[in-house]
Amino acid sequence: MTTVAGCAGRGGDDDVFRIGHIAPTTDPMGIGSERSAEIAVDQIDEILDQEVELLTGDTEGEVDEAESDIETMIVEDNIDLLVGTFVTEVTQGNMDFVAQRDVPFIITGSADTETVVDYHGEDYETYKNIFRTGPINSSLQAESVVEYAEFLADEHGWTSFGLLRDDAAWTVPFGDEIPGLFEETDLSLDYETAADIETDDFSSYYDSFESEGVDVVLRIAAHANGANLVSTWQGEYDFAMEGIHVTSMSPEFWDQTNGACLYESTGQAGAGGVTEMSEGDETMSFVEAYQEEYGDEEPSMPMYMGFNTYDAINFYKEAVEDAGTADYDNDLDDIVDAMLSLTYDGTAGEISLYGEDGEYPHDVQEVRDEDGRIVNFPFTQWQEGGEVECVFPETYATADHQAPDWM
Repeated sequence: MTTVAGCAGRGGDDDVFRIGHIAPTTDPMGIGSERSAEIAVDQIDEILDQEVELLTGDTEGEVDEAESDIETMIVEDNIDLLVGTFVTEVTQGNMDFVAQRDVPFIITGSADTETVVDYHGEDYETYKNIFRTGPINSSLQAESVVEYAEFLADEHGWTSFGLLRDDAAWTVPFGDEIPGLFEETDLSLDYETAADIETDDFSSYYDSFESEGVDVVLRIAAHANGANLVSTWQGEYDFAMEGIHVTSMSPEFWDQTNGACLYESTGQAGAGGVTEMSEGDETMSFVEAYQEEYGDEEPSMPMYMGFNTYDAINFYKEAVEDAGTADYDNDLDDIVDAMLSLTYDGTAGEISLYGEDGEYPHDVQEVRDEDGRIVNFPFTQWQEGGEVECVFPETYATADHQAPDWM
């Protein structure tokens, strides 16, 4: 575990406001998130007249590793705020300990719906110190994926879809909910399956989709071998590759695959930093700050978790300043009330949270356009020359969606 800007002491009892950041910091997503937290802390002079200090820990994607760092941060370093976690199992595996300590914890990477529905929904008082400011949860992402499918149908006349997802906890809502959502459209979901996360050869899956004659494979993947996922498909199968692909969010993915990711798309909070998501210029100002500091290193952009982490820290700063206190030992209810009352213009779009009685307690709310479509989970596409373009929703689009040239 490392510390930035100052030395440790008792949070709340001195002149230092300590933020603990937890993520797999050997993974590009975790690296981008850690750097984004550093930028946020560097830009914030103080919180409630306290100097701000960042402590970081590497989860290595494992529950036990995260538990060790989180326990140290809370018990020994007396942090005032915990942000991060990327893997759903890591998030949920540490929620009970964090809940017992009442430390405000803002999730910025994992998206599983059960994280709020099964915890806050069943025991709100215990878990009321835990929030998610982004990304929108898996159930809302599933809805957004189907809205995107309708957009693709309008653009290209594609009506037959397949679903390929990781066999992992975070994708379960996609498998459960996407079929029913398709029934509400004029489109058909003709084949669906889950792939073991250790899979390297996707040809048998692709053969099945091709035999069903689908126009589009909606793949929902975070753990799969991303290079093999696209290289096996590129130019070989007569369907488009759309949906959500976490590995493809890396700004270096084009080079890593020698361009085999051409034409594939992914939904991602922050739209990869290629379009302005805020009402002001928060998105591009943050991207410029990140690239000025880290543009020559990998990842050269914050990635979705970076946007969410940067926003979480700034969101919490505004909330505790509205509450007039960051003393979670004595004033947790005041802090919670301030967070639930706040609407914040973030780099990944507007942030407001579901309340105690909401469908997803303490989760970030979806933002919808005038047609009722979710807009704070935009889709980007790899296009010619390794350019990332936002293609949906139209509100934030920087280019038209392109169909693979071999279709």
